[in-house]
Amino acid sequence: MNETAIETVPLGSDPLSELDIPDGTTVEEHDLVTDGDVIVGGQSTVEFGVRGRTVIADERVRFGGHIEAEGDCRLDMWCDVADNVLVGEDAYIGERVHIGGELRVAGDLDIGDDVDIENGFEANGWIVIRNPMPTIVFLFVYLSQLLRIGEEDAAEEVIDEMLDDGSDEHDPVLIPRGASVSDDAWRVSTPATVGDDCRLHGNIRAKSLEVGRDTVVFGSLRAKDDIVVGRGTEIKGDVTTRSGTVRVGPGAKVWGDISGTTVELHENATVDGTIRASEEMRMHTETVLDRPDESAAAMAEMAESLEADTDTTEPAIERSDSDDTEPAADTADDNSATVDSATTDDGDIDGATSSDTSEDSPDVEEAAESAE
Repeated sequence: MNETAIETVPLGSDPLSELDIPDGTTVEEHDLVTDGDVIVGGQSTVEFGVRGRTVIADERVRFGGHIEAEGDCRLDMWCDVADNVLVGEDAYIGERVHIGGELRVAGDLDIGDDVDIENGFEANGWIVIRNPMPTIVFLFVYLSQLLRIGEEDAAEEVIDEMLDDGSDEHDPVLIPRGASVSDDAWRVSTPATVGDDCRLHGNIRAKSLEVGRDTVVFGSLRAKDDIVVGRGTEIKGDVTTRSGTVRVGPGAKVWGDISGTTVELHENATVDGTIRASEEMRMHTETVLDRPDESAAAMAEMAESLEADTDTTEPAIERSDSDDTEPAADTADDNSATVDSATTDDGDIDGATSSDTSEDSPDVEEAAESAE
């Protein structure tokens, strides 16, 4: 019974089954910088530093730089960090972890045996010396128990809470098991997905590749299967697939060569090098990515907000116009009525003037007689 339950677990549910780089991720001065979490699979190598919200590393992960986590940081057994580890909240350090610099924790510290910290550590909260259960082992055991009793919905909720705690809307950086990430190359044996508005250094090697919109890759792309390059993206190198299709979106630019079984190039894309297709090469006018365009959604929201503002201001303008113009119209009507009444009584305006003069003439004559 237990073996059958384990066999029914879908392999696609593994969140570390691919390299996933979310929108807005950059590599700045040998640091991987993201607004979300960073989750690294076991036996991986990250040659540069990491800055993110929560940093989680499985067993035997090696970091070539420092770690800065705004939230929690969890390093499982045999992890190696070449520089400092700075944690904004709580830290969980497994046994036999090596830290080449110092460890500073703003919250509680849960630390295992035989941990080597070369420059010492400091924690503002509680310090507990024990061996925390490895993160991946704990999640695997917990999810396995949920799946055995048929609580698939609860298992999905656990995964969602692990990947997004609700503090923001940023997706995590997922680095699969056995990956090698550096300024020279990103090498994984799984599919790889790069988000929009990213800036990456190094060649990317994966089973298949999908690069988002308005991203800059200072290197080449190479995959066994299909490669997709989104709108406005720059690849400052070659794009090569062994047995798949290369699809290039509108406004994209490839500074090197393109090679593939089939090459589909947008009519507004630019290729500085040579295009080689073993089967077919064609031009198209379609979008190459099915993912939602967040920039277009943002523009739509902005347009809706502007329309809403216009709707709220128009009635005020109408009221001000009606308030100003209607009294003016009434005044004009009163004036016209006054002129009309004068004209009706006296015949015309000149008549009214002569009538006024005739009324004053007796006084004038009396003044003349007195002067005589």
